[in-house]
Amino acid sequence: MMDLSVKAVKLDFPEGCNIIIGQAHFIKTVEDLAEILVGTVPSVQYGLAFSEASPPCLIRTEGSNEELVRAAVECAEIVAAGHSFYIILRNAYPINVLNQIKNCPEVTHVFAATANPIEVIVASTDQGNGIIGVVDGFSPRGVERDSDKAERRALLRRFGYKF
Repeated sequence: MMDLSVKAVKLDFPEGCNIIIGQAHFIKTVEDLAEILVGTVPSVQYGLAFSEASPPCLIRTEGSNEELVRAAVECAEIVAAGHSFYIILRNAYPINVLNQIKNCPEVTHVFAATANPIEVIVASTDQGNGIIGVVDGFSPRGVERDSDKAERRALLRRFGYKF
């Protein structure tokens, strides 16, 4: 019988940034995701860390901003789950790159894409760690009213996502 423990790990990343957390299956993921980010939003500043699951089990990195690369590496180190990746974005939103990331042949799962505080639910066994899921932001505090709907619709138009 194997031992299993589960814990929540809070991830920190720079204010004003978004994080995308996912799982992929091959070392080629690092370069492919970097190409997707720059090819989709050329002005993006990003840091990418990918936790290799086969020896030598290194955290592989790419990025256009050293602060964001370091923050992505810190996320990879604290979760310590093989084949997980962490992309921290500045000057772009996940909506700008998420479909391209999900269509990357190596990507098997995207757990979250958010600017909210986030906790990763990590399972640990004798073999290593794995991501079970995430807690993204906070629990609902009620149901929107007409004034909230109007505010949401105005916000989407200010961001340029609706006309």
